[in-house]
Amino acid sequence: MITIIPESPDNVAAFNATGEVTKEDFENVVFPHVKAKVDEFEELNYLLYLDTDPGNFTMGAWLQDAFLGLKNLTRWNRTAIVTDNEGVQNFTDIFSVLMPGEFKSFPKENLYNALYWCKNGNEVEA
Repeated sequence: MITIIPESPDNVAAFNATGEVTKEDFENVVFPHVKAKVDEFEELNYLLYLDTDPGNFTMGAWLQDAFLGLKNLTRWNRTAIVTDNEGVQNFTDIFSVLMPGEFKSFPKENLYNALYWCKNGNEVEA
């Protein structure tokens, strides 16, 4: 399931993924929220808090995720993937070279820092 993180900054489309993630999660939650943010801010700052194993994404969810990327290809600004899964962190860092905009992984304990970075491109100073 994907839900919107309500306490996220206005210019960030932030989501929490838990349990099984389906194509309906993208169609009913992610796409409308992302469209609203892109329409309002003309760019996409996106955060996904991955609180489930990537294996819990159905094939339809992966296809919708890819479609989201292609549909908004020129609008990507900053994307944070928040997870403790090292494979996903490494993939995110490699993927950042291939996509427009900035992509960055953050460990789960740094959710606040990830939201802050998505909002303005800076990290919270320690």
